[in-house]
Amino acid sequence: MSAQSSADQGRIKHAVVRLAREVMELPGLRRVGKPMYRRYFSKPYEHGNLYYGIYRSYEDALLDAERLSSEVLPASYDLDQVTIMYRQQLNRLRACDYPALYWIHQLIADGARRIFDLGGHVGLAYYGFGRYIDYPAGLIWNVHDLDKVLQAGRLLSARRDRSGQLRFVHIPEVADGCDVLISTGALQYLEYSLPELLDRLIAPPRHVLFNLTPLHATREFFTLQNLGVAVCPYRVQSDAALVQQMAERGYQIRDRWELPERHLRVPFEPDYEVNAYSGIYFERQRL
Repeated sequence: MSAQSSADQGRIKHAVVRLAREVMELPGLRRVGKPMYRRYFSKPYEHGNLYYGIYRSYEDALLDAERLSSEVLPASYDLDQVTIMYRQQLNRLRACDYPALYWIHQLIADGARRIFDLGGHVGLAYYGFGRYIDYPAGLIWNVHDLDKVLQAGRLLSARRDRSGQLRFVHIPEVADGCDVLISTGALQYLEYSLPELLDRLIAPPRHVLFNLTPLHATREFFTLQNLGVAVCPYRVQSDAALVQQMAERGYQIRDRWELPERHLRVPFEPDYEVNAYSGIYFERQRL
């Protein structure tokens, strides 16, 4: 079978599965459809990005993830398979990365030298942005992520980062005193929220920038995400509440953008849909 025909079959299978999920949500079928979907959700899924359930807290979501988990799909993202995911982003950016690239470029040009990359994987943003930005001498780019990812990042940087500017740190408090905190598609996986992290810092970064983040207009909740290799809690914050919480900590919005190509739909939970992911750049006002 050719690669093309295999890909076509994969797309057809994906479309059939999506149609089946939508049929199960019809009023007359919901009662039997939801438990059937739960069983389906707990299985490995090659396309990833399946969602299930609404939970009040990270702990509640994690407890149910552990009920669903098995040796095939653990309730943890700290896996060897994760260290090789997204490697294509080392050499090219996605369209959704360009707003963040623009602001990081501007901030470095304005003198920012200490970057904290929360959930930065093996340094994807550092390498990807470095194709367009000439990093100045004295720049330090700290990445915090899961242990296995950090180990893989160090091995990769030993080969690719001759400047030694990319570093990997185990605790998020290294953000203390940094000029910029950036996070791309990671806030939704954390046990703590962005404002909670900032409260732990003596000298919070002046600039906070995140991208690829699901924000609901009014609701705050957790769901579960099937990533294909694991089932993990997935945080969705209230847009209005997050902006207010950041304002209480002295941060005002400098820029924001939407990413309509990314959306979140939790089957059987129509009130919790997110039609577009968001990016926001906050600047802390000088006291």
